[in-house]
Amino acid sequence: MLRIRGTVGDLPVDLTLELDDGDWARLGAQLQATPVASATAAPVAPVKPNDDLWQGAQDLLRKAGQLSGLELLDQLEGLAGDASAGKRLLVRLRHSAKVKVSSGADTPLYSWVGD
Repeated sequence: MLRIRGTVGDLPVDLTLELDDGDWARLGAQLQATPVASATAAPVAPVKPNDDLWQGAQDLLRKAGQLSGLELLDQLEGLAGDASAGKRLLVRLRHSAKVKVSSGADTPLYSWVGD
C-alpha cells in the first residue's frame, strides 16, 4: 500500500494506492528504465523573440503600406523561413499599436499606421 498526502492548490489530497507484487515489479522496472533529470542540470533559457525578424516584419508592412492577410502571411513565411514563425509574426502584427486591421472582402487588411 502507498499513501500520498498533500495539497493540490488549496485542496487537500489523501490518496491510498493498493499495489500487488506484480504492480510493484512493473513500477520498479519503469523507474529503472526512465532516466531521472539531474538536479544539477542547466536551466533552460527562455525563448526570446527574434528582434531582427520582428523589425523585418514591421518594415515589410511599413513599406507596403497595406497588405491583405494572405499576402502578408505569405511574405512573413518567406521572411521567417517557415509557416509557424510567419503566423507568429502575423499575430504579433495584429496586436501591434502600429498596425490597423480592418475587414477586407475575403481576408483582413493590415495597414501600417505607426511612426
